[in-house]
Amino acid sequence: MYSTKREENKPKPVTAPRLDLRALHTDQTAAYVIPQESGKDGSLRIRLRTGRSDVDDCLLIENGNRIRMKRTRSTAHFDYYSAGFQTRKGPVKYMFELVMGSRHVFYTARGLKEEAEQEDCWVFSPDFHIPHWLRGAVMYQIFVDRFCNGDPSNDVLTGEYAYLGDRVERVEDWEELPRPYDVLRHYGGDLQGVIDKLDYLRDLGIEAIYLNPIFLSPSNHKYDTQDYGHVDPHFGRIVRKTYPLSSVLPEGETDNRRSPVYLERVLSPENLEAGDRLFAELVKQAHARGIRVILDGVFNHCGSFHRWMDRERIYENRKAHVPGAFLRENSPFHDYFTFPGKYWPAHAEYESWWGFDSLPKLNYEGSKRLQEEILRIAAKWVSPPYGADGWRLDVAADLGHSERFNHLFWRQFRKTVKKANPEAVIIAEHYGNPAAWLQGDQWDTIMNYDYFMEPVSWFLTGMEKHSDYYDAERRNDPEAFWAAMDRIGEGMPRLPFLCSMNQLSNHDHSRFLTRTSGRTGRLTQEKGAPNWADAAKGVSKAVMREAVLMQMTWPGAPTVYYGDEAGLCGFTDPDNRRPYPWGKEDKGILEFTRSAIMMRRGSTALRRGSLVRLADHGGFLSYGRFDRRESVVVLINNEDSRVECEVPVFYANVPDEAEMEMLLGTDARGMTGGRTLPVHGGILKVQMPATAGMVLCWKRDRQETE
Repeated sequence: MYSTKREENKPKPVTAPRLDLRALHTDQTAAYVIPQESGKDGSLRIRLRTGRSDVDDCLLIENGNRIRMKRTRSTAHFDYYSAGFQTRKGPVKYMFELVMGSRHVFYTARGLKEEAEQEDCWVFSPDFHIPHWLRGAVMYQIFVDRFCNGDPSNDVLTGEYAYLGDRVERVEDWEELPRPYDVLRHYGGDLQGVIDKLDYLRDLGIEAIYLNPIFLSPSNHKYDTQDYGHVDPHFGRIVRKTYPLSSVLPEGETDNRRSPVYLERVLSPENLEAGDRLFAELVKQAHARGIRVILDGVFNHCGSFHRWMDRERIYENRKAHVPGAFLRENSPFHDYFTFPGKYWPAHAEYESWWGFDSLPKLNYEGSKRLQEEILRIAAKWVSPPYGADGWRLDVAADLGHSERFNHLFWRQFRKTVKKANPEAVIIAEHYGNPAAWLQGDQWDTIMNYDYFMEPVSWFLTGMEKHSDYYDAERRNDPEAFWAAMDRIGEGMPRLPFLCSMNQLSNHDHSRFLTRTSGRTGRLTQEKGAPNWADAAKGVSKAVMREAVLMQMTWPGAPTVYYGDEAGLCGFTDPDNRRPYPWGKEDKGILEFTRSAIMMRRGSTALRRGSLVRLADHGGFLSYGRFDRRESVVVLINNEDSRVECEVPVFYANVPDEAEMEMLLGTDARGMTGGRTLPVHGGILKVQMPATAGMVLCWKRDRQETE
């Protein structure tokens, strides 16, 4: 019987011989939850698929109510059950009670259970709206300083200002590779460069851009914000040039008040406003090409340069400036930060992010005014004349000092952003179970480390995502892969899952192509550490293509980190931030990535369809994606030798007798395709070359109703 008593979170093994567990399926796609959002009458219908004649009866348990389900359709392999009901305010929590003679078991988000409780339920929020444009969209992440230099006149000048105790440096050679701790070295990439490459991104198939931070900041990464209200002029435009170029800081000088170049180039209102206008132009031109633009919101902490703190005293004597918290105990910004010392001045001690005093942590609980200021900023950039399409939130779960406060703030953040722009999205950087944040009242979705980046990296390469260590036992282990993926049901509602940011690499982790070599290490100045050349040694382009194939066929929003499509290598930060190799791209990887993106964009099943596990053994993995229009089967052989396999594709709703078209393939030689493979008795028999992948499709002649 259904029980509400507490029990372990781990599912208890259930033996139910009659049940074909691979046939047993439900999810929150349009085929199994109808409608996807609240209807006018508040009605909702839940569906379930079981093996043919596996169960005698089926009940839907919805928020504690038991509703008998009607068998609406049967095929050679499956029975389909359905139950409708009226929703109430709040999320719908449900599971299924399966009756087999005198035996009753519960099918839950955590698998089959003899007894179940509320925590085991699937959760669906009918009022949860995520903009349709994000669902299954292909995105592209740009680290602006390293993408494209479209306007050399706004480049940082060597000695223009000082940061972290040293002068900044302009990198003269675009092809020069990063150095350890190169936060002060600026390559000159900017928003004009992004505008110049919009046609390239459109032709690649990109539907949305996620920009790493672009607001005023002294570093090249800009996660140490100086002013949330303006685009950094080095990313924007410098229109006021009245300074003498000879007045940069000399070597050894670190007082920015002695640099009229910095004060005029960076802090002049003309230049700040010109950069803001350029961002509005970028959004306008991106939208004209069908591309959305997402900003990086670094609201957990700011930089010590920020005018609210002004530790470097660069704002101190400027017109109409309000003293920063570092300068005056009675500063109106004092409660924006936490100063644990009893006596003022407490110059040497304030709470900071991970102990870095260049990153003061913002004190939300201590300042209502700070909360209002961040909400104003959040609304400003998604509103006209800028019109950004949403926010990616840096270390979102750590914003305040308590989880309770964070939930309260993000609820208000969502209301503010959605009021300003209902089609704006909110994507959070998050590790671990995100369920509490994804109930329709806070974030839309997450960066998908736990349910994509990490399992794919372990299976294909055996490498941890920073390239810190290699684990041979995790490579080619499908059970470990699916064990990680099976947590999807308990950790993430289906709609956010279909929008989650699925990356192989990003600005925090090593490049995936480098991971394919199995070489561990980081780019440091320590003796024995690898140098930059080691990042490209022994890499496997064939494994990289397998990864791209999985990225473009997995549920979510596949997000290409700039340069991955061009064959960029690199260990973790800062080596993963190499400049894009314009004119020297790896043409094979680039063309394969473009083909994989176009394949995805042309498939309704890949964008929004169901996911089922098919067959796997050793380094062979297969899964299906399907909806009412088509069935797609993905085969990956990560072994170093050929394998013969029989894949029960009928679990992906492929007919017993069918011809499947190969949409795209890869093997050790490169891209393949153009074949058709027969299905007999619901089984696909195929020989897979070593280190290969293929995507097969069967389309229905007419739309069927399940």
